Amino acid sequence: MRIAVNTRLLLKGKLEGIGWFTYQTLERMVRSHPEHEFIFFFDRPYDPSFVFAPNVTPVVVHPQARHPILFYIWFDWSIPRLLKKYKADLFLSQDGFLSLRTKVPQCLVIHDLAFEHYPRHFPLSHLLYWRRYSPLFARKATRIATVSTYSKEDIIKHYGIPAEKIDVVYNGAHDEYHPLGWEEREAVKKEYADGCEYFVFAGALHPRKNIVNLLKAFIAFKKRQHTNMKLVIAGRMAWKYDEVVQLKESMPFKDDVKWVGYMNVDELSKVIGGAYALAYTSLFEGFGIPILEALQCNVPAIVSNTSAMPEVAGAAALLVNPADVQDIADKMLQLYKDEHLRARLVAAAPAQVAKYSWDLSAAKLWECMMKCI
Repeated sequence: MRIAVNTRLLLKGKLEGIGWFTYQTLERMVRSHPEHEFIFFFDRPYDPSFVFAPNVTPVVVHPQARHPILFYIWFDWSIPRLLKKYKADLFLSQDGFLSLRTKVPQCLVIHDLAFEHYPRHFPLSHLLYWRRYSPLFARKATRIATVSTYSKEDIIKHYGIPAEKIDVVYNGAHDEYHPLGWEEREAVKKEYADGCEYFVFAGALHPRKNIVNLLKAFIAFKKRQHTNMKLVIAGRMAWKYDEVVQLKESMPFKDDVKWVGYMNVDELSKVIGGAYALAYTSLFEGFGIPILEALQCNVPAIVSNTSAMPEVAGAAALLVNPADVQDIADKMLQLYKDEHLRARLVAAAPAQVAKYSWDLSAAKLWECMMKCI
């Protein structure tokens, strides 16, 4: 069987949520099924490390699809031609887009519908494209995979897709994320937080991640509790981050906030593993991989009570209203003052983590793909 795959988000040194899902599931599927041929469609020169095995044929497809007009050309003109050329039996697309101009069965992965809930957080050109085409993609797909029960219900609600057409394929966490020993934690704290305990946030910085409210909550926490606790922010500036930059420069206790930028997994796993707690107060997530990464390190979490985040965190986190700065600050203070509470959250983490793994994700996605044909 020939399986064509949209791999345009496999970008060396720039893997984030969807990119990691693509990487982790494909690497396992390709190696587990050497009897099948995989054709990887990149939209730019690719790194050889993404050609996971001899049964992978990499193809660069023009144009580079990074704008709605180019999305349309790439998916509805370039991709159908190549599916026909390579005689593909199935097209797997893991970024929410597919082709409306092919008869080849298509397995579509939809991670979330954040743009339906928070449209003002997205560039207008992209928002108009997503709102026009996402319902069409969902209906055209032979089957849909999504990363949480919440997202499955959201797709059903917004697009009227039958429940039996959608499979839940959870995310996993990289093996690099594991509990750190005392000496390792002390070394990480010294390197990134002036030797102090710290809360950590990890993720690309844009409005949906709610960084402004997190910073305001940290200010309120510091005003109420005289402590050298730090806040480490790990992630690149993505889009619409002007308010974050303004607050970063003007806020009280700004020296207690450490901005470390985008990190590779070997660095980020240490920063998350060395934290006192994860503070992940995003407005909306289809899953929230950093939550699982923290729990895998036995680091408790403060997470939003919205969308899929309570589903992912389970009993290993405190839930907050992300729109309520005082609630976030209260939970920071509660976790800081109550070591018994923190210990209970840490103890709950292994059972929650056991529900997820990239091996299971790859197997479930493969099952979804096979249902297509």
